[in-house]
Amino acid sequence: MRFGVITVSDRCAGKVTEDRSGVLLCDSLKEHGTVDGYLIVPDEKEEISQALIKMCDEGIDVIFTTGGTGFAPRDVTPEATKAVIEREAPGISEAIRYESFRITPKAMLSRAVSGIRGKTLIINLPGSPKAVSESLETVLPVLPHAVETLSGNTLSCGGNYK
Repeated sequence: MRFGVITVSDRCAGKVTEDRSGVLLCDSLKEHGTVDGYLIVPDEKEEISQALIKMCDEGIDVIFTTGGTGFAPRDVTPEATKAVIEREAPGISEAIRYESFRITPKAMLSRAVSGIRGKTLIINLPGSPKAVSESLETVLPVLPHAVETLSGNTLSCGGNYK
């Protein structure tokens, strides 16, 4: 699988702080494929959308965003994602929220979305490294099948999965 990671953070984009979540994502994903794109963008809807479109156009299979999914006034990652996806994949974000809620009730404050643009799956993750790790554990088991299906191979649909 080809992965892309987009960190959404004014502070990281402005080099005020280091990007720990995006780097953690990149390191964790290397066990499951290649990380062919990594960007840091500010909390600006248009810049986030452009970064997503760029990675989709480059043929990335799965793009993870980290950050900008909460209630803060500048948290616009879900809106930027909704502006570029063609179909939603709500079960992914619901599963992440469900598993995260088992750890902290603050998970219900996540506005993260997931969806599909062309043959690329886009998944919004929270901004904290701990939440990124926990969320990744939730979605990794289904990614191979998701990517396979998006590529047009539907032969294994309806099979047994664990």
